[in-house]
Amino acid sequence: MVPDESLTMPKKKKVLFWIPYPPGEAPSQRFRFEQYFLALDQHHIDYKLAPFLDDHTWRILYHPGKVVAKAWGILKGFLKRLWQVLAVVPQYDFVFVHREAAPLGPPVFEWMAAKIWRKKLIYDFDDAIWLANTSEQNKIAAGLKWHQKVGSICQWAWKVSCGNRYLCQYAAQFNKQVVHNPTTIDTVHLHNPYLYPQQQKQKIVIGWTGTHSTMPYLLPLVPVLQRLEEQFDFEFCVISNQNPELPLKSFSFRKWSKETEIADLRYFDIGVMPLTDDKWAKGKCGFKALQYMSLEVPTLVSPVGVNTEIIEHGVNGYICSSQEEWETYLRQLLEGSTNSKTLGMVARETVEARYSVNSNTRTFLSLFD
Repeated sequence: MVPDESLTMPKKKKVLFWIPYPPGEAPSQRFRFEQYFLALDQHHIDYKLAPFLDDHTWRILYHPGKVVAKAWGILKGFLKRLWQVLAVVPQYDFVFVHREAAPLGPPVFEWMAAKIWRKKLIYDFDDAIWLANTSEQNKIAAGLKWHQKVGSICQWAWKVSCGNRYLCQYAAQFNKQVVHNPTTIDTVHLHNPYLYPQQQKQKIVIGWTGTHSTMPYLLPLVPVLQRLEEQFDFEFCVISNQNPELPLKSFSFRKWSKETEIADLRYFDIGVMPLTDDKWAKGKCGFKALQYMSLEVPTLVSPVGVNTEIIEHGVNGYICSSQEEWETYLRQLLEGSTNSKTLGMVARETVEARYSVNSNTRTFLSLFD
């Protein structure tokens, strides 16, 4: 008699991903969970992605104007969430919430999924999102944010997934099942220097990448670069969604594109990640530094948050606590008095061992155990 496979095969787990943005667009989604979908497939875990914003609303959201279209896109997001929590959530075992189910108002959808439907809520975040972080682009919506909901969702969650230990400490006030799940790099298929030959250039390139919201962190570095410009002929390249138009004769700008992001990062000879020492910055997960390091780019960072865990000073990068230290270590790299090749190779080894998809897959899958 042939055994019934339905009796011997374990039941597939089903996960509904409540995510803020369309798939493949936002770095926090791409590098926190989207790159693990193959692992979910291999472990027979079914999943469905449910973004709050549609593609059109995402494209216009951070641009001026089109207020009616933005409002309609956000309203559609709420209507979709309402339909999902009533008709779709019951079909799933887990609801994975990245940052929040909806960007405005109290956590009604999370409460319904966890308390009414009794689903295993996995709550994932990679910033100190319980703090108000108002910018020019989000100041209107900031008054409608419900920052205190983060603690409540942590409390209702089956497990909480946090990008660094500072975030874990916050979540642990509300939940004992907190998993340190770092933001990771695909060092094989994406951030692989051997897949992208370095571009030819005449000057050493110091580089920074980030969004418009993190550009203020660059400003204290401008005087340092201005002093170095008096002695060295280098290029300071910014890759971003907006041009900061810095007052530097060495300045150049490349508009960020997902299609060219790795090739553009390979243009850098030196990567910088300055931060201010505040509560919001402590929640950062060191992603810029990890990107540079994975591509064997010598990396300099501020001693804020997880940066001091990622960087071992003088071994796989430099930690710069003052403008004088930023100038000193940038000068050494520009002069060639530091072995930048060795620094970059050790940096990549660090990422492969501790912050890569390969090294972290088991931790990610443990969220569903």
